[in-house]
Amino acid sequence: MSLPRAARFSHLLRVYWEDTDAGGIVFYANYLKFFERARTEWLRSAGHGQQAMVEATGAMFVVTDSRLRYLRPARLDDELLITVEPVEIGRARMLVKQQAWCGEVLLCEGEIAIACVDRGTFRPRRIPNDILDKLPA
Repeated sequence: MSLPRAARFSHLLRVYWEDTDAGGIVFYANYLKFFERARTEWLRSAGHGQQAMVEATGAMFVVTDSRLRYLRPARLDDELLITVEPVEIGRARMLVKQQAWCGEVLLCEGEIAIACVDRGTFRPRRIPNDILDKLPA
C-alpha cells in the first residue's frame, strides 16, 4: 500500500515512551490522540485555533463517532505521518478520514464524525461561516 497522494493535510509526529504499552508498541487508544492532534493542526493551517473559536463564537467541535481499523503496530521512536482528508463538510457536522503511516506502511485508518456544538448547552449549532468558508476541503 502506498501513501495517498490526495491526502488533504498531513502532520508528522514521533512516538514517545508514554505513547507505548509494556511491549513497546503504541497503545491502541493513542491513535485517537494522534488523529485529534492532526485535526487540530488541520484547522490551525486554515487560521482557526480551536480555543480562539470557542472564545470568539461560543462554538466548539466534539467527536460524535469514531471508527478505527488497526493494521500494523507503531513502535517507540517511529516517526508517523497522520493524514486528514475531509469526506463530508456540512453546516453543523463533518466527517473526516484519517490515516497513520510509518514510511510507506499504513498502520491505522478511520473515520471520525465531528459536530459543532454550543459550548454552554452542548446543543448542535452551525459551524461559524468564517470557519466553514475557510475549512480546507
